[in-house]
Amino acid sequence: MTASNDTGCKIDEKCSAAISQFVDLVSNSDALTFLIGAGCSRCAGMPLTNELTEKVMNSSQVDSQTKEILAVVKGQFENGVGANIEDYLSEIVDLLAITKRRAERQVERNTISVGDASYTADDLEKASIQIQRAIAGSIESKVTIDVHQRFVSSIHRPIRAGRRGPSEPVSYLVLNYDTIVEDALALARIPYADGLSGGTTAWWNPKTFEALDVSARVIKLHGSIDWYQFSGETVPRRIGKHVQLPDQQDSPLLIWPSSTKYQETQLDPFAQLLEQGRKAMRPSPGAQRLLVICGYSFGDRHINSEIEKALQESRRDLTIVAFTDKDQPEGRLSGWCEDLSIREQVLVFAKRGFFHGKTKVLSGKDLPWWRFEFLTRILNGEVQ
Repeated sequence: MTASNDTGCKIDEKCSAAISQFVDLVSNSDALTFLIGAGCSRCAGMPLTNELTEKVMNSSQVDSQTKEILAVVKGQFENGVGANIEDYLSEIVDLLAITKRRAERQVERNTISVGDASYTADDLEKASIQIQRAIAGSIESKVTIDVHQRFVSSIHRPIRAGRRGPSEPVSYLVLNYDTIVEDALALARIPYADGLSGGTTAWWNPKTFEALDVSARVIKLHGSIDWYQFSGETVPRRIGKHVQLPDQQDSPLLIWPSSTKYQETQLDPFAQLLEQGRKAMRPSPGAQRLLVICGYSFGDRHINSEIEKALQESRRDLTIVAFTDKDQPEGRLSGWCEDLSIREQVLVFAKRGFFHGKTKVLSGKDLPWWRFEFLTRILNGEVQ
């Protein structure tokens, strides 16, 4: 038996068996979690990270001073691997933290050198806000989300007749700043919680994640393009596009925590989101949880560490299915596949094969299943 996708690529019988195994896992797991990265927004018209970097570097929302800072920071990553605008922003936010600490301690030299120039905390804060606004501006465009609508609809209805499906709300761990997942859920009339109370304009209220009358939880681990942090506040507010507040232009967007990542304080929204993410990756006693990873390149050390901890602590009640555009598992993903203590819990659908424990189903040609569009077709029962 074979199945084809919209590019005409054929899935042979062995690979079809792997697809059936995946669908069985989705259908029979007590709890479902999806980790969604930038690759999943590509089909909606959103830029990939490298494209986003190029857009921000050339954005009119970034003034000459900020571009000078960005150019120097980018140069410092010149010999690195995979550095992008998120890394550059993290570097600038870290430098900002140093200058703020010096200013608070009334250090005489409270500027910091970036290249041949020195910058104050105000300079670096302005740069970070401009970069955040440029990121938001680069992804605030009209998009087509029909694939995402079909994706969430397939998750929230039985994939196969007679299968029970999850017994608790589905968790979506979203690494993107866009609102496509939330929009798709709303258009599909699927009630969800995202940590805010209100509507288009809302306030931070993580207790919404505990609501019993929702079918999904959307956990934006890196924030969102419509989350603002106003002066004197430590948690975000969602501000509708039609609303313009007096101090909004000077307020930072809450996207992409710095490289120090999630501070362990009750008032830090990223720490609260990460805690929700930890819960979403951990099975309840006696339950089987499935974590499906798509559109993610495993380039975030903190996220990788949390996945690994969840695997090791799950007592084999957590299964991971990862879709990757690499020919075979690489990096941290390869390490999990080779770790005898957890390898049976990790299934990898790569561009050139399927990998699970000792099982390796290799393909002599590229397979389409790592693409979000094809994953959606699988979940909709269009690929057998």
